[in-house]
Amino acid sequence: MSLEELRKPPQPVSLTTPSMAPDRTPEPRGRNLLDIAWVRAVFESSLYPKVFQWAVLAGFALVGYELLIGPEAASRNFGTVLMWVIWWPLIPVAFLLLGRFWCAICPFATINDLVQRLVGLERPVPPFLKKYGIWIIDASFLSITWADHMWGVVESPWGSGVLLLMLTSAVVVSGALWQRRAFCRYLCFLGGVSANYSRTGIIALRANEDICRTCTSRAVCFNGSAKVPGCPLFSFPRKLDTNAECNLCANCIKNCPNQAISLSVRKPTSELWFMSKPQVEVAFLAMAIMGIVVYQNVSMLEGWPTVLHHVGAFLHTDYYPVVFSFTFALAIAMQVGLLAVAAGVAARFTTETLWQNFARFGYALIPLDIAAHMAHNLFHLLSEGRAVVYTALPIVGQPMPTESPAIVGSDMIHILQYAMLALGVLASLYAVYRTARRQYPATTMHRKVMVPFSVLVIGLALLNTWMFALPMMHRV
Repeated sequence: MSLEELRKPPQPVSLTTPSMAPDRTPEPRGRNLLDIAWVRAVFESSLYPKVFQWAVLAGFALVGYELLIGPEAASRNFGTVLMWVIWWPLIPVAFLLLGRFWCAICPFATINDLVQRLVGLERPVPPFLKKYGIWIIDASFLSITWADHMWGVVESPWGSGVLLLMLTSAVVVSGALWQRRAFCRYLCFLGGVSANYSRTGIIALRANEDICRTCTSRAVCFNGSAKVPGCPLFSFPRKLDTNAECNLCANCIKNCPNQAISLSVRKPTSELWFMSKPQVEVAFLAMAIMGIVVYQNVSMLEGWPTVLHHVGAFLHTDYYPVVFSFTFALAIAMQVGLLAVAAGVAARFTTETLWQNFARFGYALIPLDIAAHMAHNLFHLLSEGRAVVYTALPIVGQPMPTESPAIVGSDMIHILQYAMLALGVLASLYAVYRTARRQYPATTMHRKVMVPFSVLVIGLALLNTWMFALPMMHRV
């Protein structure tokens, strides 16, 4: 090396060089459960998932009947208790264990299929829905939560019944107009939540692309056959890389002539750092859900009326819709804003923009999201869980007991809530680490990127821990 070359200042290294390019190896697959004869027999059976669908639809009809015709008091209504005290707290567990399986047996999906057989026009889904469906889902989820606090949907059996009727009407219209399950994929608020949460699921359906590449069946897995419909969520198994777009309905398994579909067990949350094209709207929904959980916790505290009073004084009004709407919007905006701040700090150390970091690392917050959601609902499940038995007794002519519906005491509930949050924190911190490490594999830059997101995870966990330590009021 010459003296002149030694005098040259060091040149900055581009992150686009091969040695420093992001790691884009695909997510590894575990053991294929379909290699087990009885598992394949179940998924290839014409009874799957019909048996579950009709059982759930029968339960849905009973819940709807109780909500609209049963007792007016939520604490005495079997439909209200089953829907909000049992089903809503347990549904995130199903997403974690089975991915989006609930969407395969959801009563709305079954109703959609029935409507299509009877009066379906089978029109293509409008491009607008395909492009902005997730934002519509985000808005509808926030709107339903807002309406709950405005009109007491959870506390009112009639209100919950009207909500189900409105959703059913939307399903009927969608099923009559558009192909497949357009409502489930592009409009359902629960579908949006399940899509987010199912990314952490331990069961994943994927296709063997080497086999698919030589397939001559003209994409029967996607298009369907004379006996079995195509994918209801418009997913092409060969390109599937996320649980968010698969409900484990097994249509592709039944249709595939080459047994190219696998159903594997994987590490929980591993999908979060293997995402090749993270979306801002998905990260936004994750933080919006976190904001909703925070707001739900705050609104159940004994000091909530005092908070509303101070907000009203600040706004110079005591009109509840205005005061509530302001605090609700503030709770959501704060969570989204905190992620944006963390993404902005990280952007100072990377070549990615604020919004690229917002999308990429927003996925890492999903485990904490689920943990906070489940910890909040543990209070309802464990402090009011026996009510599902108590409220069912009058249906069969037995008197309703008067003792406490609690399953365990408040101390045990707090312990379980803290344990749930601790697991969520560890999972999100690990997801932050793996995401940063995968994006910057050959540099130490990942350490700097991790800091703002790790601080955000720990801060949100401490906030939820503090709220869970305070006495809360029952909603049912």
